[in-house]
Amino acid sequence: MPGFRVHITGSTAVGAGYAAAAWSVGGMPPSTCALAGGLCAVAGMLPDLDSGPGVPLRESVAFAAAVVPMLMIHRFEQAGMTLESMILAGAAIYLAIRFGLSWVLTKHATHRGMYHSLPAAAVVGQIAFLAFGAEDPLRRYFIASAVVLGYLTHLVLDEIWSVKLGQFGPKFKTSFGTAFKFYGGEAWSNLLTYVLVIALGVLAAGDAAWSERTLHMRQHTRQQMEQAARSMQAPAPWNYRR
Repeated sequence: MPGFRVHITGSTAVGAGYAAAAWSVGGMPPSTCALAGGLCAVAGMLPDLDSGPGVPLRESVAFAAAVVPMLMIHRFEQAGMTLESMILAGAAIYLAIRFGLSWVLTKHATHRGMYHSLPAAAVVGQIAFLAFGAEDPLRRYFIASAVVLGYLTHLVLDEIWSVKLGQFGPKFKTSFGTAFKFYGGEAWSNLLTYVLVIALGVLAAGDAAWSERTLHMRQHTRQQMEQAARSMQAPAPWNYRR
């Protein structure tokens, strides 16, 4: 199967193309495109979280622990949290991911289990959508899609490397079909994954509906505040002539 370098190179190339296309064709802001490209690149390592202690697990968990709190900054602001509370919440999320999630994956993850599946790609995309609480719905879909795209890039590369060309045509390894799948060999893992897909899907759909419903109200309120601020500006001082 492809190694760490192949996966990170492939997802980085796909992320760069995705970001460039969104900037040149879709008119997406450059900073948003850069963020999407970076998340796509890193998401290409996520399926290997089930590979046990090693570079993919260490790097992916460390990056997720650092990035997830930053993605949630707008969420913290929407909740009316103070700066001190934001810092404490970000630190708590970092510790939970960096050490708690790492321990769970090391103890209970099964290699080529449901982490290598299409439902798992949906799970990470929904988590990215919920974490990135931008006011513009299109930007949220764009960022979540970048994470899913990077995740799928890993799965596609795994399937490509499962086919070996021989003298009499292609030969399929025993690992063929274990990455791009809808269910695995363990019932509890399948059940847990689909429960997450459904639960996160309900949360994401409700949050998206609420955001789109209140977007016009927030824009109107912001315009009124800007107009009030302009009207309250102090007039320029008089120039007196002698």
